[in-house]
Amino acid sequence: MADYGYVRVSSTDQNEDRQMLAMNNLKIPDMHIYMDKLSGKNFDRPAYKDLVKKLRAGDLLYITSIDRLGRNYDEIQDQWRILTKEHGVDIVVIDMPLLDTRKGKDLMGTFIADLVLQILSFVAQSERENIRKRQTEGIAAAKARGVRFGRPIKMPPENFAFLIKQWEHGKLPILELLMQSGLKEATFYRRLREFRLAKKKR
Repeated sequence: MADYGYVRVSSTDQNEDRQMLAMNNLKIPDMHIYMDKLSGKNFDRPAYKDLVKKLRAGDLLYITSIDRLGRNYDEIQDQWRILTKEHGVDIVVIDMPLLDTRKGKDLMGTFIADLVLQILSFVAQSERENIRKRQTEGIAAAKARGVRFGRPIKMPPENFAFLIKQWEHGKLPILELLMQSGLKEATFYRRLREFRLAKKKR
């Protein structure tokens, strides 16, 4: 029998320190801690898949909270069943003592644990849906205020017309033009097309 820990954050810029500290406090070996930096929308995660392959009957898996396991109601229920019933693994949810499959293995204990699991799984998915809704609303509001997303547009310098004229007359090599304008070659030709099109419309 061995102890394992599973840690998940939604993206590479999120901090996993709190979860790692909890695992270290439980003296779980580093080689037994599996971490994904991916969304909890499903269980298609490399570290989680490796963990499931490693687990054996009698092993103990720690997670800090249900939403770290996942944020999809049906899939959380399904994975919990696979781990506990098919693999014979015990699970401890650190932030929710009622979700400790080592305890209360009688009918009442199982009923309570299943009920708590369903509630927390529902909350986890609801939070994910609310986060997505807030993100969508935030992006829409920002666009309405004129906020641009993506890479900032690189504008040509004020003397762009002069630089083009010098280049067209062979007095300025393309590399020198790019250096003076601060533009990359693809951006330069894009701005050149825009410049010529605007000139035709005058």
